[in-house]
Amino acid sequence: MTRILPHPLLTAGLVLTWLMLTRFSLGHFVLGSVIAVLAGLALAKIEPEAPRIRSWPALLRLVGIVSVDIVRSNWAVARLMLTNGRHGARTSAFVVIPLRLRDPVPLALLAVILTATPGTAWLEHDREAGTLLLHVFDMIDEDEWRVLIRDRYEALLMEAFA
Repeated sequence: MTRILPHPLLTAGLVLTWLMLTRFSLGHFVLGSVIAVLAGLALAKIEPEAPRIRSWPALLRLVGIVSVDIVRSNWAVARLMLTNGRHGARTSAFVVIPLRLRDPVPLALLAVILTATPGTAWLEHDREAGTLLLHVFDMIDEDEWRVLIRDRYEALLMEAFA
C-alpha cells in the first residue's frame, strides 16, 4: 500500500482540495485521484531524509529565544518607522556572515528565523564559502550581527541537529 500511496494523507487532502475547487462529480473525482496519487509518488522520489533531532531542549530554547527576538524586533522596527528616523539616522546594510552549519535542515531553519525577524532578510547562501549574505534594516555594528547569529542561533541549531 505504501508503494502506491506513500503519502495517504497528502493524497486524500489533494483529492478533497481538487473536488472543492472544481465540482463534485465522478469524472473530477477520478481525475483528482490520479493527479493526487502522481503528486504523492513524485514527492516520495524527491523527499529528503527525515532530520534527526539530537536535543529537544536546545530546540525549545531556540523557539523561546526566537519568539522573544521577533517581538523585540517588531517593536524596534515599528519605532524606527513611526519616528521617521528622528532619533538618529537609520542605515541599512548588507553583512556577510560565516556559518559553521552545513546540514540543509538547520540552514533552512536559520533562513526562516532570520527572514521572519523584522529588520533582517536572508539573501544568499554560498555553500562553498560557507557564508550567508544578510540584509539588516538598521545596521549599527556588523561584528555584533556576526556574533549574534553565531552564538544565539547557529550554536543552538548545531546543538539540536548536529
